[in-house]
Amino acid sequence: MAIKGLVALALCGSVALTFLMLGCTLYKCYWPMFELMFYFLAPLPIAIARRLANDIDSTSTACKELSIFLTTGIVISSMGMPIVLARTAAIGWPAAGFTLAANVVAFLTVYGFFLYFGDDSDYEFQRW
Repeated sequence: MAIKGLVALALCGSVALTFLMLGCTLYKCYWPMFELMFYFLAPLPIAIARRLANDIDSTSTACKELSIFLTTGIVISSMGMPIVLARTAAIGWPAAGFTLAANVVAFLTVYGFFLYFGDDSDYEFQRW
């Protein structure tokens, strides 16, 4: 089960990056590549909160709530950026569609990573 989960996460990450590259190369606009910044920033608040908090599954703490708020802000900003770029004609609507598809797959992959390497799994998240 451990190897299957890791392979599934790697496959989903590859599909997300493929959608992003298709959105960039097919329409010859490379503005959607800035989405990579959001992909790297999205898991950071939750990872820091898990590292700082002793028991993340207990009652709601300020650290946990702040990390969820910051992660939500990053994800919403990532979803809004291709729409804003398409409305200003910096990129085309098909490129925005590919970018939004990449966002959905990438953030579901990040969510799956946190579920897979949660506190009750065989692997400890603290090693990451």
